[in-house]
Amino acid sequence: MIDAPEGNKVELDNVLLINNDGKIVVGDPIIAGAKVIAVSHGEVKGEKVLVGKFKAKTRYRRKMGHRQKYTRIEVQDIIEPGVKNGA
Repeated sequence: MIDAPEGNKVELDNVLLINNDGKIVVGDPIIAGAKVIAVSHGEVKGEKVLVGKFKAKTRYRRKMGHRQKYTRIEVQDIIEPGVKNGA
């Protein structure tokens, strides 16, 4: 989860792979100098995941649910290494 209020710009610098019209650049483990510029659309909850516990012959059954929080972002620009401001 990214701590960014809704509408704020987010800069991600841990880029693992870039595919630019078939030209693929793979990081080792990340691509140095590459950035992704995105806009935050706020915090949302994911789908509910159900977890069940069961023990045979002891009448033990438990059912729990969990919803993971995450930040929804919209990618605006991908800056490759060696390129100034996405131009």
